Amino acid sequence: MTAPSDLPPMEYRFLGRSGLQVSAISLGGWLTYGEKTFACMKAAYDVGVNFFDCAEGYAGGESERVMGEAIQKFGWKRNDLVISTKIYWGTANGDRPENNRGLSRKHIIEGTDASLKRLQLEYVDLLYAHRPDRQTPIEETVRAFNHLINTGKALYWGTSEWNADEIAQAWRYADKLGLIGPLMEQPRYNMLEREKVETEYHQLYREVGLGLTVFSPLRQGILSGKYRDGVPPDSRFAREDVEFIKGFWQRTGKAKWDGIIAQVNELQPIADRLGIKLSTLALAWVLSNPNVSSAITGASSPEQVYENALAVGAVGKLTPEILEQIDGVLKNKPPAITERY
Repeated sequence: MTAPSDLPPMEYRFLGRSGLQVSAISLGGWLTYGEKTFACMKAAYDVGVNFFDCAEGYAGGESERVMGEAIQKFGWKRNDLVISTKIYWGTANGDRPENNRGLSRKHIIEGTDASLKRLQLEYVDLLYAHRPDRQTPIEETVRAFNHLINTGKALYWGTSEWNADEIAQAWRYADKLGLIGPLMEQPRYNMLEREKVETEYHQLYREVGLGLTVFSPLRQGILSGKYRDGVPPDSRFAREDVEFIKGFWQRTGKAKWDGIIAQVNELQPIADRLGIKLSTLALAWVLSNPNVSSAITGASSPEQVYENALAVGAVGKLTPEILEQIDGVLKNKPPAITERY
């Protein structure tokens, strides 16, 4: 399948304070693996995506393995790609749990070696601490990630779902030891979940140049409008094979779920006036935040990849007036931060 000719040119943004450029739209491998990964990755590459995100824990390592096969299949130049993986959960493939998860020096190093083997790569560009490990000293974690950088197995390291204090502490140890601190954070960020990105990390953008590669920009599809009439049988929230999302909408509670869907439906007229889909509006809104280097998207078909790419060209439509209208619907904009000097 050939990419539509009317797609906007891909935008590339510097990752935090580094010189590395990543595509504003990237492709993640959380639920997308198997044969369809090849088609989705090819579609993404064809529209200019250079950043592909993965993790050791996705599908028990299978997602990394298939992503590596796709890179080999298409013969892409390694220097044209930005590949990431994340270490914390292990692969749950029968290994004893004691030292096969978390952020000990042992698991960070051994887990990364295993990930590289599955990916068929000598190094990853970005390596994330997938969650904070509050039972391992942060100094140990900082030293381990720096070891991997020094040995050429990773080029940059960062965090995912860490709080601001934990990231700042990692930087304090890095500065004290003359080491490299975490360049990027991978938080959840979308129209419905914005507090951490817009307030908690505020100081880190300025002080350490923290970059963001955000996930769930469509709130697991809720912001696409697909759930306005219930949960379609082929949708993510209908899946029974992923414990995290199994029965999510029931656990949320009917009243809260209905409130979220009603709010999302109020955004539709704004998208209509701009001549774009609701999903495009939601993705463009995420990209309008200057601290976001890349929005990690999921896709189960090339058509979804192409649709996601439209958001790059829609960012310019989000004028201050449009953003104000969106905030009026969402009613969740964090209070303005007052600088203290």
